[in-house]
Amino acid sequence: MKKIIAVIVLIATSYYSFAQDVDKLIQQKDVERIIKTLSADDMQGRATFTPGIEKAAKFIENEYKTIGLEPMKGNSGFRQNFTMVKTTGVKTTVTINGLNIPADSVAVMANMPFNWTAITDAEVIVVSPDVDFQNEYRKYTNSGKKQLVIVDPKFAPFFKRLQTFSRGGRAVFKDAPVKPQVPVVFVIGKFDAIKSYSVNYETKTQELPLFNVAGILPGKTKPDEFVIFSGHYDHLGILKPMQGDSIANGADDDASGTTAVITLAKYFKKLNNNERTLIFVAFTAEEIGEYGSTYFAKTVEPDKIVAMFNIEMIGKASKWGTNSALITGYERSSFGSILQKNLEGTNFKFYPDPYISENLFYRSDNASLARVGVPAHTISTDQIDIDKLYHTVKDEFSSLDVGNITSTIKAIALSSRTIVSGQDTPTRVAKLEK
Repeated sequence: MKKIIAVIVLIATSYYSFAQDVDKLIQQKDVERIIKTLSADDMQGRATFTPGIEKAAKFIENEYKTIGLEPMKGNSGFRQNFTMVKTTGVKTTVTINGLNIPADSVAVMANMPFNWTAITDAEVIVVSPDVDFQNEYRKYTNSGKKQLVIVDPKFAPFFKRLQTFSRGGRAVFKDAPVKPQVPVVFVIGKFDAIKSYSVNYETKTQELPLFNVAGILPGKTKPDEFVIFSGHYDHLGILKPMQGDSIANGADDDASGTTAVITLAKYFKKLNNNERTLIFVAFTAEEIGEYGSTYFAKTVEPDKIVAMFNIEMIGKASKWGTNSALITGYERSSFGSILQKNLEGTNFKFYPDPYISENLFYRSDNASLARVGVPAHTISTDQIDIDKLYHTVKDEFSSLDVGNITSTIKAIALSSRTIVSGQDTPTRVAKLEK
């Protein structure tokens, strides 16, 4: 009995010590400083391939340097550089039944120029207002058929997101073969029976640089076992003005996650007791196809990565209230149960992702590592089904709950401790599981 009591006391004392460290080393004022900087107007929305993302990268690099991280093996600095070949539309002209369609009503999915002039050049599909277009649109883009898709005005909010994505263009890694994408053209509106249409799409192609920002803390006794903490630092840049504002600041998406990565790097550096090597990486180009994390996955040995904590949109309370967050793919490994075990005695709780229809497990940067078997999961507090600020110019610092961000970061710090220490190893995710 005395031995049991001694063990209980030891566990309680150990937890109390960790909790004290978290409260002392993770300060809300520092969290606020970082996220304010990343989501400020002078970052211009951090769009991929823009001066704004360059400025954000320099800020993150300076934070890593101040903290005392080391570059990843093979890199001279914190940037992980690669080159993309980007194709964007420069001119789109659409007519239906002889009428010119405004550019704001068109979204083109293609990576090559094309010209449709005959009614038989593409299949015409009219999307019923009764279907779930947010889920159905992938069926059209993956069909392998040339299609003109008429979208009911009911779906205007999602269509705007689709249009923003389409205008970002298509990119491939420089040395990758370019596979022509079968064009799909979405037009929003109501039309009489379509008797004629024309679409002319012109493009330009450029070679452009991209860069993840990554640093490490070498492990004490297990340096060849890696734990990743990640978020993406890119966003959408400049959008159509809304109430005089055109900068999509991306405060929640995903300056909040990047802030968590920087804050956790500082926390673990000060603790200086990580047995496994920790990688802290801010990914680029998540918003246009997860290219940063895709490249990163090619530079590491997946079997040596023990776990990945991808942090995406923690700026507001979750559907369960404060002191809670979701974990995508909770059922795919023991990652979530380990985290929850480490939070026993706290008020914070992790829940399985309730938004299954949103396919969140494969919509963020964790997917690039999960596909090759890593227990890679995204932690989020976003209520994606009702979030009206998502991908709008209203996603700015003033909309955030910095206290929620801070408490979530602390929970990640506490819940990860047995993985960081080498005590726990999550089970693997099935490779290429979809």
